[in-house]
Amino acid sequence: MTTSLNSVTKIPKMELSSSSGPVSMPMIGFGTAADNNDGATLISAVLESIKLGYRHFDTASFYGSEQALGEAIAEALRLGLIASRDDLFITSKLWPSEAHAHLVLPSLQKSLRTLQLEYLDLYLIHWPITVTPGKREFPFDKQDLMPMDFKSVWAAMEECQRLGLTKSIGVSNFSSKKLENLLSFASIPPSVNQVEMNPVWQQKKLTEFCKPNGIIVTAYSPLGAKGSSWGTNAVMDNEVLKEIAKTRGKTVAQVCLRWIYEQGAAPIVKSYNKERLKENLQIFDWELSEDDYDKIGQIKQRRMMPREELVSAHGPYKSVEELWDGEL
Repeated sequence: MTTSLNSVTKIPKMELSSSSGPVSMPMIGFGTAADNNDGATLISAVLESIKLGYRHFDTASFYGSEQALGEAIAEALRLGLIASRDDLFITSKLWPSEAHAHLVLPSLQKSLRTLQLEYLDLYLIHWPITVTPGKREFPFDKQDLMPMDFKSVWAAMEECQRLGLTKSIGVSNFSSKKLENLLSFASIPPSVNQVEMNPVWQQKKLTEFCKPNGIIVTAYSPLGAKGSSWGTNAVMDNEVLKEIAKTRGKTVAQVCLRWIYEQGAAPIVKSYNKERLKENLQIFDWELSEDDYDKIGQIKQRRMMPREELVSAHGPYKSVEELWDGEL
C-alpha cells in the first residue's frame, strides 16, 4: 500500500551548529530502543513511519536494532518511499565498553556495516562512562567502571567526523558540568546532547546551558517509556497532563511532545502502532497556552531511571552524585 503525498507530515528541522557542512535534523525522531527488538516488527514500523513522514531514526549499537533499521532503510529505497539515503537522518551511539580512544573508529565502522550505510548523520557518546572493553552488561558492573578519558575519546569522535563517517557528533546523558568540561577543549563542539526529558523531568538547568552553547537537546523517553522495563507511568498517567489534553482536544502524548518541541528540543518517541505514530506527528500546527505552561511548571519532578540503578557508588567515583554531577 502506498501513501499519498498529502498524508505525509512535513516536519520542522533545525540546523546542527558543528556539523561538517549544512546538516538539518528533523525535530521529532523515531526511537528503536526496546526490551525485545523483533526485527520484522521494527522493519514494518519503520516503513510505516516513513510513509507518514518520519525521517529521523535513532539507534545504538547496544539496542540491537541497527541491523533491522538498516534493512528497513534498504527496503524503503527499494520501494521508492524515499529518493535516497540522504533523505534520512540517522543517529547511532558509542557504548561505554567502546569509549576508549582506539575503539571509537572501529565501533562506528561496525555500526555502519550493520546498518549497511556509508555514513551517519549523528554519532553520540552514549554515556559519560567508560567500562572495560568487551563488557556490555547493563546495568554496569561496578568492577568494570572507570573514569572516561574525555579528551582522547572526543578527539577520536572528531576524527570520525573529519573522515566523513558521521556528519556530526554529540553526546548523551551529559550534565551541564560535563558539557562545560568538553567545550573547554573540543575542536568540534558537540552538536547534540540526548537526555531523558519530559514534563515530569524537565531538565531546565541543562536546556538553559545548552541553548547559548549551540547544543540541541534531543529527548529520549518523552512519554516516560511506559510499558518498558526501564519506564514509568508517571508521565502518561499524570493528572495535570490529562486535564490539559482533555481541554485542548489532544492526547497526553501530543501535549508532552508539543511541550518538548516548544522548549527547542527534539523528542525521540517510540511506537510500533500506526495510529499512535500518526498522532505523534500532529504537534506542529498548534501551541500550548500560558495557562498550560503554568500547570506544567507545577508538576512534581522525578526521574524515570534513578542513577543508582545504572551504576554502583563503589566504583572509581566516591558517589553516584559525583558521577552525575548532581544533575540529570
